[in-house]
Amino acid sequence: MCSQILLKLKLNKNIQSTAKKVLTQEAEAILQVSAAINSEFEACVEHLLASPGRIVFTGIGKSALIAQKIVATLNSTGSPALFMHAADAIHGDLGMIQRGDSVICISKSGDTPEIKVLVPLIKRLGVSLIAMVSNKQSYLALQSDFVLHAQADEEADLLNLAPTTSTTVALALGDALAVCLLECKGFTSQDFAKYHPGGALGKRLYLKVADIYPQHEFPCILPQASIQDAIHEISSKRLGATTVMNEKQELLGIITDGDVRRMLEKQQDWANIQIVQMMNSNPKTISSEAFATEALAIMQEKNITQLVVLENEKAVGFIHLHDLLREGIV
Repeated sequence: MCSQILLKLKLNKNIQSTAKKVLTQEAEAILQVSAAINSEFEACVEHLLASPGRIVFTGIGKSALIAQKIVATLNSTGSPALFMHAADAIHGDLGMIQRGDSVICISKSGDTPEIKVLVPLIKRLGVSLIAMVSNKQSYLALQSDFVLHAQADEEADLLNLAPTTSTTVALALGDALAVCLLECKGFTSQDFAKYHPGGALGKRLYLKVADIYPQHEFPCILPQASIQDAIHEISSKRLGATTVMNEKQELLGIITDGDVRRMLEKQQDWANIQIVQMMNSNPKTISSEAFATEALAIMQEKNITQLVVLENEKAVGFIHLHDLLREGIV
C-alpha cells in the first residue's frame, strides 16, 4: 500500500514537472521570437496595410489549424482574411486568390513537399508571398517577399516531434501581426462591436439604454397622489420605483420601494403624508443614448438598482439592474 502511494506521488510530481517544463519552454520560445522582431516585420505590416486585397493564409497539418485561427482573429479585428489549405490549393482552391491579395504561408520547416509545389504556383499569380517559418534558409523563406521568423528550435515533447512550441510561436506571432494591423488602422471598440454583435461581449459594446427601457411600462404618479397610489404603481410596474411627475411631464423625483418601507418604519399614521415628503428629489438619471455599460457603472458606483431614463431632458422610463443581468451585461 505504501509503495502504491509513493508511486502515485512520484507520478504526480513528474506530471507537474512536465507541465511546467512545456509551458516554460514555449514561453521562452515566444520571448526569443519577440526579441527578433525587426524592420522586416515592420515592413511586412506596412505592406499589408497598403495592399488593396485580402490576406490569404495557407499551410498544411497543424500549421493549417493555426492559420485558421489567425484568419479568424484578423477578420474580427478589421483585416479581411481567408484560409486556403495547401493541399487543396493545387486542386482548384488557388482560384480564391485575387490580384492585390497577400499570401502568408505557415510552415515550420519551409521545405515540406506540399509547400514546394505550392510556392511557384502562388508566385505565378503575381501576388506577394510572406513566409511564417522557423527555418530562414528554407525553400519557402528564400522564395518569399517577407519572412516572419517564427523560430522554434525544439518542440516541447521528449521526441521533439509533436507540433507544440512551433505552433504556439506561430499563433503568438499571428496575434502580434493582427494587433499591429488593428492599431495602425485605428480600430476602435465600436468597430469591434460591428463584427461581434452576438453574445455578451457584443452587447457590452453596442447595446444602448434606448434598446432596453421600452420593454417596461413607465411608472409615474402626480405629486398629489396618495401613498396607496405610489405603492400600487411600484408594485404593478415591477421596477421597484416610480417617478413623480407634474402635469407638464417634468420629473420632480422618484419613490422607491425602499423609501416606502423606511417611511412605514418611522410613521405610525402615514395616511396623510404627502408624496413630496418622501420622494427623492434628485434621482440618478441616464440618457437613452448612453451605452448599457454606462448604466451598469453608475448603478455599481451609487449602489442602486434602477435609473431614470431621459430623452431630450424628459423622463421616459427606467432601466433596471435586472435588465442588465438578463442581457448578459453584468
